[in-house]
Amino acid sequence: MDPLTPDEIARYQRHILLPEVGGAGQQKLKAARVLVIGAGGLGAPVLQYLAAAGVGTIGIADDDRVSLSNLQRQVIHDTGAIGELKTQSAADAIARLNPHVRVIRFEERFSTETAAQHLAGFHLVVDGSDNFDTRYAAADAAELARLPLVTGAVGRFDGSVTTLKPYEAGTDGALNPGYRDLFPTPPPEGLIPACAETGIIGALTGVIGTLMAMEAIKLITGTGEPLIGRLLLYDGLAARFDTIRYRRKRARAAAE
Repeated sequence: MDPLTPDEIARYQRHILLPEVGGAGQQKLKAARVLVIGAGGLGAPVLQYLAAAGVGTIGIADDDRVSLSNLQRQVIHDTGAIGELKTQSAADAIARLNPHVRVIRFEERFSTETAAQHLAGFHLVVDGSDNFDTRYAAADAAELARLPLVTGAVGRFDGSVTTLKPYEAGTDGALNPGYRDLFPTPPPEGLIPACAETGIIGALTGVIGTLMAMEAIKLITGTGEPLIGRLLLYDGLAARFDTIRYRRKRARAAAE
């Protein structure tokens, strides 16, 4: 691993003071390569906190441009970026925040067809996309590539986040569950309307996106207990967190 420079030691001092992270954990963050899918509501805080934490290489996959209606929740972008590609706007914001971070831009939507190209060279995937096609493509591709995946979702005032490592066994010797063990099939088209139709409270994406960044940092540094086999649910109106445990389904495990 490349040693931390004096500037980096000063920048990450509050991390280094933590015994659970320390200099060794900060070097792991510097060496880490994380692909973030989506530079929107969830991707914005993920990108900001991973960059601030010193993740050395961040990939951004998004084919959209910044619009005025994005700014209520996609806080990595600003008014001056309206009309720009979100990957470019986010990369510029990251450069202002932390010049030690390298950004790789993929100006196209993550899909089954682009997965191999997008995942190459990365150690971890964080999915902040806003549609089921991308979520399933990301989960399937990450499992096939044996990469950990942090995935989150939001709607109106509620959100959820979980961490997936279905290619590894848990402490009980059984394989960890995958995304399709939690959500076997996508819902019928139109059953769950998009936030453009129902609305969403902007700060909610900050809550869930920051939790996703925390999960990524834990995975990189080997600190704490990731949300593997656990779905964390947040009810913004009631200010309540709940956790649901889920397992790998027998039929799926038996088929492997």
